[in-house]
Amino acid sequence: MKYDNNGFIPTIIQDSQTNQVLMLGYMTEASFNQTLKTRLVTFFSRSRNEIWVKGATSGNYLELINWSLDCDEDTLLILAKAKGPTCHSGTTSCFGEIKPCPSDTLSKLIDTIDERFTIPKERSYIQSLIEKGLPKIAQKVGEEGVEMVIEAMRNEPELFKEEAADLLFHYLILLRAKEVSLSEILEVLRRRMQE
Repeated sequence: MKYDNNGFIPTIIQDSQTNQVLMLGYMTEASFNQTLKTRLVTFFSRSRNEIWVKGATSGNYLELINWSLDCDEDTLLILAKAKGPTCHSGTTSCFGEIKPCPSDTLSKLIDTIDERFTIPKERSYIQSLIEKGLPKIAQKVGEEGVEMVIEAMRNEPELFKEEAADLLFHYLILLRAKEVSLSEILEVLRRRMQE
């Protein structure tokens, strides 16, 4: 790792779930080592001339998930799980609010479904399907598919979107029940596109 002449390395913080860039800070060797030890992102404040744990005052910590260096080894990228807004202004990112992209929504939905399969939650719709078993989950995918086809024949765009969302939701639950990831399905499609 190459620190500059003052002992700093610029550090980009990226949300581990959405990939949104949250902030830029600077680390020293000591603050980087503390980050690794505590799993809480720790910077060096150039204005205060001291090490500081992001979130120590606000409670909006950044939990270290992973890290890597750029090709020149002079810039650090940290993937973190944000425990609240990252920016002191109260926004998610110091670069302003960015409208979530569809993959962010899909990623969060998949995470929620995974969580229901590993940590049951009472009165959860997903949990009720899990308890009824694979046949019921598969049946719901069929029902939602038929409902979407019916709406496709009508001139009700909003209802069609609702049914399409229902189908995707239940399809993701079925994938999880079968222990198949969406990435595996996308890999099949990628291979087909190359043929």
